[in-house]
Amino acid sequence: MNKTFNLLFFIKKNKIRTNGTAPIYLRITIDGKAADIAAKRYIDPKKWDVKAHKALGNSQEAKTLNLYLKTLEQKVYDFHYLMLKEENFVTAESLKSKLLGTDIEQRMLIPIFQEHNDKVEALVGQDFAPGTLERYKTSLKHTQEFINWKYKVSDIDITQIDHGFISDYDFWLRSVRKCANNTAVKYLKNFKKIIRLCMAHGWITKDPFLGYKAKIKAIERPYLTKEEIQMIHEKEFASDRLNQVRDIFLFSCYTGLAYVDVKQLSKSNINIGIDGDQWIFTRRQKTDTSTRVPLLPLAQELVLKYENHPQCGNSDVLFPVLSNQKMNSYLKEIASVCGINKDLTFHIARHTFATTVTLSNGVPIESVSKMLGHTNIKTTQHYAKILDKKVSDDMAVLKVTLKQN
Repeated sequence: MNKTFNLLFFIKKNKIRTNGTAPIYLRITIDGKAADIAAKRYIDPKKWDVKAHKALGNSQEAKTLNLYLKTLEQKVYDFHYLMLKEENFVTAESLKSKLLGTDIEQRMLIPIFQEHNDKVEALVGQDFAPGTLERYKTSLKHTQEFINWKYKVSDIDITQIDHGFISDYDFWLRSVRKCANNTAVKYLKNFKKIIRLCMAHGWITKDPFLGYKAKIKAIERPYLTKEEIQMIHEKEFASDRLNQVRDIFLFSCYTGLAYVDVKQLSKSNINIGIDGDQWIFTRRQKTDTSTRVPLLPLAQELVLKYENHPQCGNSDVLFPVLSNQKMNSYLKEIASVCGINKDLTFHIARHTFATTVTLSNGVPIESVSKMLGHTNIKTTQHYAKILDKKVSDDMAVLKVTLKQN
């Protein structure tokens, strides 16, 4: 539903004809955006009432012209009413096109977005990972919620998506949805693909993202130190469930596998690698990239430990993995018992593998990137920056110690 709708007649003095008359135009303004239509009538500028937007006086000529303008105005109101009933959202340009009989097929955003997602879903496992589909589904859901919040409608014509739309969407993600900077930028990156799709088809000609400056900010990724890993490894918990969660978490620390990939691991994923030792051969669900990781001795011990577990012995799964929510809840308890002042989550295990287990021990960044299943080595380089910061912090402590001595 439109918030504002106004009509007014005016003359264009810069288009005066040789006989001294100027053309009359009707300006349609909807929600602050205007479109002009030629009224196909002319008048001497001296006979035009600028304030009343009509012909001056009570002459027959003035009455006839004003009646014509009134009829045209009513026609526009009628068209606007009918279009609102049919489409629920009208723009100045779409109303102008309807009046002139040049209206083109209206393309709405949500069906275009949904068609894109349907194609992605059909290609999951071939060109797209399941995680990619989920991100686009969430992005579509947020887009629908934003349109309803901002415009009080369920959909919008793609020609109405401008820089203001993008700015307001960014604001909504950060304020209403409470998204952090990187999350908001990622959702808009997904939405940008839909805009590029529309531009490629020629449905819109101007990129609404021009001038949009938001960028991903580098964030500090927590990880466990060698001492903290040892502390968790050696701790015996009173609860079997805590010991079980601890073991699966440590397995991830030694392999770099994400929660969902550990949960899906089966015995068939362990095979003999190029060096004659046991390796894990799997695919990352998030990016659908192949991952090959040599099993460290500590990881092999954990696999053997659960070989005959009731949940593993009678099935093909490698570990009795709980839900991600429960795993993270138990990990917080483990951190508390061990005196580790960190918000321990399962994903920290992956960061720990990249930093403390591999890079800190001289494993080349290219090898680490391959084992993590990263599609871009720049992602892995972030872990190297973390280690640089650790070196800097350690040296700062050393400088203080040397000064004291």
